[in-house]
Order: sequence, then C-alpha cells, then structure tokens
Amino acid sequence: MPFTLTPTHPDNPRIQNLTDRLRHYLHGELAAYESELGIQQESRLTRAMLEPVWRRSRELGFYGVHLPPEHGGQGLTYTELAALKEEVGASNRVLATSVLGDMGGPLRAGPILEHATPYQLEKYLLPVIRGERACCFSLTEENAGSDVRALRTTAVPDGDGWRLTGHKVFSSAGPFADFSVLIARMGGTEEESYSAFLVDLDAAGCTVEDGEVPMSGQHMESDIVLDDCYVGPEQLLGKVGDGLRIGLGRVTVNRLLHCPTILGQARRAIELTLDFATTRQVNGAPLSQLQSIQHKLADMATAYYAARSMTYDALTALDHGAEVRTEAFMCKLFVAENAFRIADEAVQIHGKAGLTRGSEIEWLFRRLRMFRVLTGSSEIQKNGIARTLLSNTASAHPGRRTSPV
Repeated sequence: MPFTLTPTHPDNPRIQNLTDRLRHYLHGELAAYESELGIQQESRLTRAMLEPVWRRSRELGFYGVHLPPEHGGQGLTYTELAALKEEVGASNRVLATSVLGDMGGPLRAGPILEHATPYQLEKYLLPVIRGERACCFSLTEENAGSDVRALRTTAVPDGDGWRLTGHKVFSSAGPFADFSVLIARMGGTEEESYSAFLVDLDAAGCTVEDGEVPMSGQHMESDIVLDDCYVGPEQLLGKVGDGLRIGLGRVTVNRLLHCPTILGQARRAIELTLDFATTRQVNGAPLSQLQSIQHKLADMATAYYAARSMTYDALTALDHGAEVRTEAFMCKLFVAENAFRIADEAVQIHGKAGLTRGSEIEWLFRRLRMFRVLTGSSEIQKNGIARTLLSNTASAHPGRRTSPV
C-alpha cells in the first residue's frame, strides 16, 4: 500500500465514505461533546456520559457497522473494519472507543453471536447491538494471565445450573457493563474443563469493584468478585467445556484488530511531532531543519509504514479465510514495539513539552507503552512465533530432534 499519514481508499467508495464521515464526527460533534462535559483522558467515565455516544453512533451507522445487515451493520471485512479502527486511534478522542463499540459494545459482543441461543440473543446480545446494554469479558485472574489454565474461578453444579465463586481482574468496560462473558473452571469433575457464562453483574453473589488504574490513567477496568453466584442453564454460552475455545477463539482476531487502533495512535504521535518540529524555532530556524531531527522523523515514518503494511497484509489473508495465528503474533509484536519507539522519539523531539503531564504526546507515550504488555506481552508473541517455526521444522524433518518452546 502506498505511504501516507492520512489514508485514502479510492478503490473502496464505501470505506472512503465511512472514513470521511467518521473523521467528521470524531473531530467535530464528539470533540464538542467531550469539551462540553470537560472529559479528559483520565476522567472517570459514567454510563450517563457513554449512552448518548452509543445512541448517536448507532444513528450515524458506526455502532456495530461491522456486523451483518440482519443485525443492523454493513457486513464489513476485517480490512475495512481496521481502516475505521485506525481513524478511531488517530483521533485520540477519549470517547472514541464507544463509537464503533469497542468499549462494552458490539465489537466486544460480536464474536460470541454464533454461540448464543435465541434467548441469549434477545436478552443479552441484541440490546448491546442496539446500544441499550453493555458487556465486559472476564477471563484474566490475578495469577492467571497468559497461563489461562491457572484459572481458579469455579462453577460448581447446583441442580440444572451452577454456583460461581472466584475473582476476575482487568474486565475492560466493567465499570459500566450490565453483564459479563465470564470463563470459569468446571468443578465437580476430575477432568480439566472450562465453560463460558453470561453473568448478570447485578445478580446476588456478584460484586463489581474498582479495578486497578493502569499507567494510562484510564478508569475502564473492574474486578468481578463472585461468591456463590447462581447462573442458570440458560446462561451457559455454548456447551459445557467450550469455555477456552470461546474465550481464546476470539483472541487471534482481537489481537490483530487491536493493531490498527495502535497504529492510529502512532500516526497521531507522528502528526503532532511533525507539527511541533516545523513550528518550534531553534536558533532562528525551525527544529525540522536539523538533520538529526529529520532522521528521527524518517525512522518514525518508516516504522509506521512497515507495521501498517504487515498488519493489513495479515488482515487481507484473514478476509480470504486463511489461518493467521502466527501472523497475528508477528503483527502484535512488531506493531507494539515500533509504536512505542515512535512514541519515544516523539517525546525526545518534543523535549520538555513531551514530558509535561497532561500533554497529548505524554499520554500517547504512556498508552503505547502499555500495548507492549496488553493482549499478551511481546515475549508471549515471540513464544508463539517460535513455537510455530519449531513445529514446522519438526514436521518437515521428522528425524531431526527439536524442542518446541
């Protein structure tokens, strides 16, 4: 794809139109709404602040735009959705994650539609798509992050249903969600088995607590504490034992679809840096006239182009039905590491202005540093890549001794 900091889509009129309208909304109406309410990046968001954005975004055709037409969307490909997610990231609007439905909306609920019963669709998922309800996803526990089999939240049989007990952490969108897609270990059996449940967060025995505040300062995480919380058979998502398949089955696509948002934020860092370098005067000339600064800008733009190209290449393969698990590992690793390098150089070029708490560059630096850990650290991505390489080598050379990671 040709290099540009402001992508155009001349070969796809639908996405060009959506992109133009999305930019107009993000930088116009949504920016004005945030200003009116005094919302900053570290503001504690409330349901009352978010619901108008859900409704308005749905009116404009953005909320759930990726869904099939029968659910009110336009059936976007992954590549088309990524183009919109990149614009969301590049806008750096506080409420931008509510526009397409990332934060508790259709983008979070969409992957589980295929597992839902008619009852679950009607009570839980369709209201999310309409912007009437919100959901969170609860898999991680204090000592069970990358090692998901260390989960200790347990579902013990009780008649036709189960009693849940455990403590989930880092449930994004938990502070304003109505229910959680929650993965639990099945009790009462010697076999290791995990299931997924739709848990109402106002149910008896379920408590939503403030989660830890990440270094970005955003208040969007919750702990979900379960103490003998009953869930009925109608709340089982999929079949007993399908929990990890449902929970982890969405991870590859989600890992890949996080990349365009991060690329958008890296793009924003480059744009801010270009503006600063061309307007900041040093010894009577723009900072951008210094060759050392030009080299940094060149490196930032090259890293962005490389990361963006490989991400969209993997997304195109996914659209064509390819298995892209290894490519998703690679993209997440490369995008995370290079987006952070771009942010680091942006701070360096801004100097004192880039170190000031509350400046946009300073916040982007913190946010992009987090992505090297979120959705699997860079080391976890390397493990996945190496495992595939070693496995393929062992298959190609059955007589050779190799030790998969």
